[in-house]
Amino acid sequence: MTYSSFIPPQRTLMGPGPSDVSQQVLSALARPTIGHLDPLFIEMMDEVKCLLQYAFQTRNEMTLALSAPGSAGMEACFVNLITPDDTVVVCQNGVFGSRMAENVKRIGAKLVLIEGEWGRAVSTASLEATLSKHPEASIVAFVHAETSTGARSDAKTLCEIAQKHDCLTIVDAVTSLGGCELRVDEWGIDAIYAGSQKCLSCVPGISPISFSPKAVEVIKSRTTTVQSWFLDQSLVMSYWSGEGKRAYHHTAPVNSLYALHESLIMLKNEGLENAWQRHQNMHDLLAKGLAKLGLNFVVPENERLAQLNTVYIPQGVDDAKVRHFLLNEYNLEIGAGLGQFAGKAWRIGLMGYGARKENVALCLAALKEALAFE
Repeated sequence: MTYSSFIPPQRTLMGPGPSDVSQQVLSALARPTIGHLDPLFIEMMDEVKCLLQYAFQTRNEMTLALSAPGSAGMEACFVNLITPDDTVVVCQNGVFGSRMAENVKRIGAKLVLIEGEWGRAVSTASLEATLSKHPEASIVAFVHAETSTGARSDAKTLCEIAQKHDCLTIVDAVTSLGGCELRVDEWGIDAIYAGSQKCLSCVPGISPISFSPKAVEVIKSRTTTVQSWFLDQSLVMSYWSGEGKRAYHHTAPVNSLYALHESLIMLKNEGLENAWQRHQNMHDLLAKGLAKLGLNFVVPENERLAQLNTVYIPQGVDDAKVRHFLLNEYNLEIGAGLGQFAGKAWRIGLMGYGARKENVALCLAALKEALAFE
């Protein structure tokens, strides 16, 4: 068998991620590779850290880009803050809440699960009642923007409730970072993780994470070893922080961090609140067009994500056939439903660089044609 270079087609990515990556960010990937301990690379890492603090709206010293995808960011937050002696409340309203619960189980901690309705925000009343019933709980975990359903939970209120009951918070912001309002310090979030490939419109494979001073104290005061060597943040601290020489921990993905740096510069230049508003404007445009096509949203309007739009598949329409048509005829990708919505809904992403008028117009035109054939 002979092999040749892989040249992918130019797709328009409007699924749940990855999102479209701009030429500006792709060009950054092609810059010369230098050593991960090179003084110039260290300077760039410091800028990435500052830019991530801006994106997260935090002054947390321990803010960094984990050299792994968002799922590893999730695990890093859980294995560093939780021990088998802890009681952890997990709010599950979709697939990614269930992954949080799985992390708690694997650590061996006591899991208290709040099972919410898929396609709805996490119930603040349920969290209040659960914490009143379980005063031994020390951590609350929830997904801010549930990628499997398109629901946005009230992170600010959930964190206020957790703080009232002396609990730390772990928040999944994989789909929210850069796409909708997120204020880590103001809302009192203790540990948060995201992904590079969603609203930051960078290449996949990096997870921005941030820990509050209170969370850092928990990590430093552990009496048991973190079960993952690679994700042990006490080992990574001296690589991503400090003056002068950094302690070697692993070989960072140098070129991918160039790309992340570039995408964060683009976010900073646009302005964070402007980016949030752009996502909302494109959502409003898409929602009007979907209504004309007779497509109904899964999530109520006041709990809906702008950047991840989940709509019911009309009765009698072949899910896979429509998605294949869009991909083959228009080079357009939308996402299938996950979990309870598998085969019942489509997930249409408007993330980062992909949240543009031309993408909305293409998606609506392609869907109109595809549904006409059904």
